[in-house]
Amino acid sequence: MSDAVAAPSERTEANARFFEAEAPRIAELCRQMAERFARGGRLIAIGATPAARSDVRHIAVEFVHPVIVGKRALPAIGLSLEGGPLAPQVELLAEPDDIVVGFGEDVAALAPAAERGCLTVAFEHEFPPPTQDPFIRQELIETLYHVLWELVHVFFDHLDRGMEGTGASSFLYPFLGEQEHDLDAVVADVARSVRMKAEEVGALRVQTLTEGASALAAAAAVLRRSFDASGKLLALGNGGSATDAMDAVADFRSAPFHWPARPAIDLTEDAAILTALANDIGTDAIFARQVIAYGREGDVLLALSTSGNSSNVIEALNEARRRSLHTVAMVGYDGGRVAAERLADHVVITRSQHIPRIQEAQASAYHELRRLVEAAG
Repeated sequence: MSDAVAAPSERTEANARFFEAEAPRIAELCRQMAERFARGGRLIAIGATPAARSDVRHIAVEFVHPVIVGKRALPAIGLSLEGGPLAPQVELLAEPDDIVVGFGEDVAALAPAAERGCLTVAFEHEFPPPTQDPFIRQELIETLYHVLWELVHVFFDHLDRGMEGTGASSFLYPFLGEQEHDLDAVVADVARSVRMKAEEVGALRVQTLTEGASALAAAAAVLRRSFDASGKLLALGNGGSATDAMDAVADFRSAPFHWPARPAIDLTEDAAILTALANDIGTDAIFARQVIAYGREGDVLLALSTSGNSSNVIEALNEARRRSLHTVAMVGYDGGRVAAERLADHVVITRSQHIPRIQEAQASAYHELRRLVEAAG
């Protein structure tokens, strides 16, 4: 892969090939995960690199704090290098019914979990994306774990119906009351749903990058000028969007393709600062106060929001403008207040109401922003 911007067809074709080929195995993995969760197992996500850390945090928050109303919260833990080497952490925490998933190339830390009887998945090894582009690979893996989170609930719904008549054994053997052919039909239905979701995000990425092309180009030019003048990027978001801010910052600081590292600060990174501000002042201030602390005239603020209406995002954008920072926003739905009130200099809208798909398309947008920054030189 060269340093040039990836052709849209490369991203679209990789998405289509990957999910068409892997849909049956993804559906089967959903079933296995549902059985583990039903027995009291937990999801443990691990990853060592800065980019992998963002995926670790992302999958954990999706399972613990479901964005689809009515879906049950599921126990999930994220482990990265803040706690030291991964293998000893896994050794301390993993239990036999757990599901341990690994991000990135280093999969050795999964060995203690496998020996303990955990279900283990090394995403990029067991579900290898059909491209060498690191940005597109990450986008496909993000869609994969979003789909796992969404569709594991299909098996819970099936489980709830199948619990009748299984008596006290139902908890230990959650699918004891199911006919095998019924379960096979559910797996087939889930595989079809995987393909449909992949088609949806493929189209949404095209929409986002096509409609947002001029905004991304302008934002990249401003960001490159800022870097050349010793400026920096600040990035923020809430929940899953916070992990996307982590990923965007990782892409600038730990640059792929032998690009130069660029100065960037993740405003979601410091738990002590976030909790102190939230506790003492309120959640609306958690990003604006950091803009005051770190922002300088000519810096650039990247705000990620699925709704475009988050109060703390809006407060940060307003504070950034007061301090003469350039502002870039990536938002979903119809753009919310951010777009309607023109609260950012450059706005990229992903036109969907489905939060996982919005985040996946926004990943493509900030990945392309990163490419364009270097292409602007």
